[in-house]
Amino acid sequence: MTAPSEARLRLLTTASAIFYAEGIHSVGVDRIIAEAKVTRATFYRHFPGKEDLVLAYLNSADQAIRGQVTSAMADRKPEDAIRAVAASIAEGIRSPGFRGCAFLNAVAEYPHPDHPVHRVVIAHRQWFLDTITTLLPEPDAQHFVMLRDGAMAAGCLFDPALICETFLRGAEGLTTRTH
Repeated sequence: MTAPSEARLRLLTTASAIFYAEGIHSVGVDRIIAEAKVTRATFYRHFPGKEDLVLAYLNSADQAIRGQVTSAMADRKPEDAIRAVAASIAEGIRSPGFRGCAFLNAVAEYPHPDHPVHRVVIAHRQWFLDTITTLLPEPDAQHFVMLRDGAMAAGCLFDPALICETFLRGAEGLTTRTH
């Protein structure tokens, strides 16, 4: 498999930053082309349309999150893996420019369940739940995902430090529950 071209990477990097910061529907192809410093022909050679670029953006975000979760889980007992995954999430919430979950933001813009963007979001979320279910019993895994969703939403609205403290306390509670 060949490496993506520099122009494709520039388009994807530019679009990802703008989509995440400003939303998907609010950004036009012309702006992405201008900020990526490519021609219209170059854009369409790499992405037949904006939707293809949106899907590439979400797939890139999915791969990054899978890498973070895999790294956090590596060679750890389940309860330590949950703590490490939660710490990774909290680190993201505390990062400059944090604007919530890219997937929850995208699904808000593409609510129809049959839309390809919506399906990519659901697939990512199912993978995340399935992964957490390898570390916690299913009801607790669902609880962890809901805690994460709440922290991601609140983290860009309120004091990120307080949100992270609350999220990490909730995650810790799940690791110490007896069944």
